[in-house]
Amino acid sequence: MNIRPKERVTAVFRRLFKSSRSSSSKDEGLNKPSGSAQGSPARRLLRSYKDTVSPESSTQTHKKEETAIQNKTVRAKRLMKEFRDLQRLKNSQQDPVFTVELVDDNLFEWYVKVYKLDRDSDLMQDMIEMGIRYILLHLIFPDNFPFAPPFMRLISPRIEKGFVMEGGAICMELLTPRGWASAYTVEAVIMQFAASVVKGQGRIQRKNKGQKVFSRRTAEESFRSLVRTHDKYGWVTPSLSDG
Repeated sequence: MNIRPKERVTAVFRRLFKSSRSSSSKDEGLNKPSGSAQGSPARRLLRSYKDTVSPESSTQTHKKEETAIQNKTVRAKRLMKEFRDLQRLKNSQQDPVFTVELVDDNLFEWYVKVYKLDRDSDLMQDMIEMGIRYILLHLIFPDNFPFAPPFMRLISPRIEKGFVMEGGAICMELLTPRGWASAYTVEAVIMQFAASVVKGQGRIQRKNKGQKVFSRRTAEESFRSLVRTHDKYGWVTPSLSDG
């Protein structure tokens, strides 16, 4: 049976179209990445996470490191200035209220010896009666001082009441992040302590009452506990004029 020209042309076009479509499908299959080439979903997610987050995290870490270095520099300059000022003040007075010295030549740890309190106070009378020349305090300055307060504890003698807590911790709002201001000086801290210990009716402890070990660790634990308590119920701190 002979195929007419029109039908022959139609048959050719159909074969060409079928061939073209088949060829396109093969090309698409060759060009499409396989599952192994793309990687697992977890790897793709990790790659995407690295592309979008790692640079930002690296920048934030760098900024934190720069801030930490700047804070330490500010701390050192501030403490050096204050220490020199207090040394000059000591040398200009024959009978100073208090003196400061470095602990093992460490600029960031100080011993403070408080010689004078309100002379009419029971605590000062106890010191005179018992031959105690001074109250010894230990100050530790954190990396971000003066933007954060120093930690202060009493070392000797052991004092009852007077806002002195277990381990020698000192209950003063000024020594907490909420009550602290970067403008406060070490002198202001010491004078506030002198006012508080008298206002709180502090007395020299004459008998061992089985209290906890008088250590820095005990003081730090006690201080954290009292800060939580006062943050919840509020603070009452005497002014400098009360000392």
